Amino acid sequence: MYRIMLIEDDEKIRQIVADKLRKWQYDVMEVTRFDQVLKEFEQESPHLVLLDINLPVFDGYYWCQQIRSVSKVPIIFLSSRNQNMDIIMAINMGGDDFIQKPFDLDILVTKISALIRRRYTYQEEPNITFVHRGLKLNVTNSTIEYRGQSTELSRNEFILLQLMMRNIGKIVSREDLMQALWNEDQFVDDNTLTVNVNRMRRKIASLSLEDFIVTRKGMGYLIE
Repeated sequence: MYRIMLIEDDEKIRQIVADKLRKWQYDVMEVTRFDQVLKEFEQESPHLVLLDINLPVFDGYYWCQQIRSVSKVPIIFLSSRNQNMDIIMAINMGGDDFIQKPFDLDILVTKISALIRRRYTYQEEPNITFVHRGLKLNVTNSTIEYRGQSTELSRNEFILLQLMMRNIGKIVSREDLMQALWNEDQFVDDNTLTVNVNRMRRKIASLSLEDFIVTRKGMGYLIE
C-alpha cells in the first residue's frame, strides 16, 4: 500500500481528500503539526506528498525545499492561488505538479496514480521476468510464453498481469487494478477493466493454460 503525506491546514479539505484516498486503498498520513513537517516526513517516509502553499509557520514552498533536500519523492501542490508565478515557483522549488483549488477529487486521484506509477511501478531491471505455473511474463517486450508458445500483450494487459504476478496467492482488488491503469489522459471504469481482464484471459488460454486467473466475486482477482 502506498503512503501519502497530506499537508493541508484546512481541516474540512484535509478530511475530504483523506477519505477519498483511503477509498482507493492509499495509506494517508495527515499532518497537523505544521512546524514539524520535515521531521514527520523523515519518520513516515511517504511515497508521495500533497502540499498546500498557505500554511501556518512556514509556507509550502519552504517545506518543499526542505523535503527536496533529503528526498526525490513526488510532490503535488494543492492551492487556491491561481497566478502563473505561483505555478512556476511551485515547480521550480521541486514540485512535480500543481492542482488549483477547488479541484475534482477524481482528477486528483488520477494524477496521484500516474506519478506513483512513473516513480515506482516501472523501475524494473531490464531483463526481469515473472514466472508462475510455467507461464513467463517478459517485461522487456510485454509478451507471455508457455511451453514454447508466445503471444503479445497490450499495454493494459501487461500492466494488469504484472500487478497480479507480483501478488501471487493474494487477491488484487478491482480498485487496485483500475488505479494501475489510470493515467492523465484516460479514465478507466469498471467495464474497461473487465474487458481487459477477459482479453488477457483469452490470450493465456490460447497458450493452453486454463484457469490461470481466478475471480473472487466482490473482491477481485487471484493467481493461485
